[in-house]
Amino acid sequence: MKALLLKIFNGRIISPWWIMLIDLMLVSNAFVIAYIVRLNVMLPTYSVWEFVRGGTYVILIYGIAFYIFRIHKGVIRHTNFSELRMLSFACGTALLVLLGLHTLVGLANPDYAMVPRLVLMLHFVLVVFFCFGFRLVVRETYAYLTSNKGSVATVIYGTGDLALITLEAIRNDKESPYQVIAFVDDEPSKWNMDLNTLPVLSWEKILSGGRKWDEIEEVILALPSISTKQKQTIADECMHRGWKLKVMPSVGNWVNGISNMSQIRDVRIDDLLGRDEIHLSQRRIMEGLNNKTILVSGAAGSIGSEIVRQLLRFPVRQIIMLDQAESALYDLQQEIILRHFDAPFKPVLADITNYKQMHRVFETYKPQIVFNAAAYKHVPMMEEAPYEAIRVNIGGSKIMADLSVEFGVEKFLMVSTDKAVNPTNVMGASKRVCELYIQSMSQIPNIKTAFVTTRFGNVLGSNGSVVPLFKRQIAQGGPVTVTHPEITRYFMTIPEACQLVLEASFMGNGGEIFVFDMGEPVRIADMAEKMIKLSGLRLGEDIDIVYTGLRPGEKLYEELLASKENTKATYHEKIMIANVKQCKYHTTNLQVKELLEAIYNESEEMVVARMREMVPEFNPQNERYRKLMVSGDVLL
Repeated sequence: MKALLLKIFNGRIISPWWIMLIDLMLVSNAFVIAYIVRLNVMLPTYSVWEFVRGGTYVILIYGIAFYIFRIHKGVIRHTNFSELRMLSFACGTALLVLLGLHTLVGLANPDYAMVPRLVLMLHFVLVVFFCFGFRLVVRETYAYLTSNKGSVATVIYGTGDLALITLEAIRNDKESPYQVIAFVDDEPSKWNMDLNTLPVLSWEKILSGGRKWDEIEEVILALPSISTKQKQTIADECMHRGWKLKVMPSVGNWVNGISNMSQIRDVRIDDLLGRDEIHLSQRRIMEGLNNKTILVSGAAGSIGSEIVRQLLRFPVRQIIMLDQAESALYDLQQEIILRHFDAPFKPVLADITNYKQMHRVFETYKPQIVFNAAAYKHVPMMEEAPYEAIRVNIGGSKIMADLSVEFGVEKFLMVSTDKAVNPTNVMGASKRVCELYIQSMSQIPNIKTAFVTTRFGNVLGSNGSVVPLFKRQIAQGGPVTVTHPEITRYFMTIPEACQLVLEASFMGNGGEIFVFDMGEPVRIADMAEKMIKLSGLRLGEDIDIVYTGLRPGEKLYEELLASKENTKATYHEKIMIANVKQCKYHTTNLQVKELLEAIYNESEEMVVARMREMVPEFNPQNERYRKLMVSGDVLL
């Protein structure tokens, strides 16, 4: 019986038209009662014809009003006061129509027997009471049937639509481990109210303990617009008390767009390290991207794939997703098909270091905007493979930039890194050479392409970053490895970084290097400790942190600007322009060509020495390359 009732409540049996029929039955019953109460007579002693005629047009008018206001379409098991408001509007509209008819007919034929005005008004009150009461009974019955299923005492932080959706998802899942015991809200006017049979309390009340609040094991955040600072405060309190913190993402971020319990996920470190929502110049970006063909290199990587996702929100003509990683490119293609079935995109499997292949891509698709996000970025690996760092990071970027000039691309944006500032490793030095070359392109006479560079720090969750590594180590029981107790890094979420990349791409006129406001640097050891606690483990008891020492070429801290650089502001508070020394194109082009030729003819040490000639601030920390320096000079 219980299972049948749950099926009915979940909408698998009852049609909305049954709800309409029940409402009209309540309208007719209210009409009978209104007549009896107002006229104080038994119906058989009253004119049956007048009663039936009056009741017919009353029910008809109310039925039309309910249909127009879609009263029968609501999910009545989640009725709230917004339903009462809509029901009152529908009934009020019907009453006004009936009173208007009463007046018009009375003027045309004073002897025509009409339903008395007071009966109509009393009937209006009774209909609202009966119909809303019916919905409340359904809601409370459903809440009773679905309550107390799980064993994990849980509170939902929030009382809006997302919080109610979260409660519904938990109650609809037979295997749900959660037993929701309360809602939390920061608005004092809602405290001590009941929402779907559950109390609404303040966060301070929950933290003070007492009664069943001491039994809480998990907190689910269901606030789509919560600030990062507030999220951090809640997370700190939960970690202090040993509660697990979970998140119900906003509707736009649901996997497959389906409301179910699987959407509830663990809070991630990027939830706590990210900043509040970035406000973009949507009009400027839309005008810049409107009906344009856009090429994204490195499209299957962390940054490239997010740039593609961001671009899909705008009215572009076509997105060319270029990458040499077959599996990752296929995965991105399937993701887009699933989420944006009509998106104008084209996956292209190609290598940016293959000139003929890239020439064919430019010739075939004729891109108007290029985002160059393809690069090797792993510092320790590039220390052991400087030829590849130069061939891909410098050579590939040069091919992309040169072809952009040849084919008249309007805008070329290169994604750089803070490791290019005062570099201490091969990867950072190779990216600084890229910056120099891209910046020098703006000096080519009569050039049509605007070359822009963006420079920012680490992105949370990107391939090869510490966050996925720490997650794997925690899942395996540890230890969590950190290179140095004092090592710090700037961090930014992938969506945040890519939003700023889009914004910056339409700021520059050519030759600019944009740097982003990365916030405060984060101590990696603190991040590891927070991730351990968020996993419900205790540092030093369940799992340890082990310090392994700095790797070759690794900095203790990163910089966004070189010592001789400063910035000037833009209209966006998080984007600045670095005042960097300008390079002559012909000189830089010649140096880059010689460097690319050297990787096939000279030793790794010698090509690194050539990079240091181009980037004098390059100070290798790898002993293998430090011997190239004598009193700050390069030995050739």
